[in-house]
Amino acid sequence: MLYITIALFAIAAVLGLIILLKWLSKNDAPKGVIYSHGIIAAIALVLITVYALQNPTNYPQFSIILFVLGALGGFYLFFTNLKSKTRPLGIAFVHALVAVAAFVALLIFTFV
Repeated sequence: MLYITIALFAIAAVLGLIILLKWLSKNDAPKGVIYSHGIIAAIALVLITVYALQNPTNYPQFSIILFVLGALGGFYLFFTNLKSKTRPLGIAFVHALVAVAAFVALLIFTFV
């Protein structure tokens, strides 16, 4: 299950990078990419939570905490952009850094 979770988070990261690059070039990211990024990341977060529930003595707790914080930042970005069409790049970078840190923590938990 962790391998599938890693793959899904990796796909979500690539989609997030596409969104960020579009924003940096002052363009809107395609809606399909935005929705896919959120949905895939949410599915991966659910899978890692299920893994934690199935393995209560050994699960990537730090990674889950960071992914939840990243998800909260993602919700903020999504709804801010939806309401006012603004692109808060500072928050987008923090969101990305937290997500990358969570992903690295998950990789370390899984492979080390």
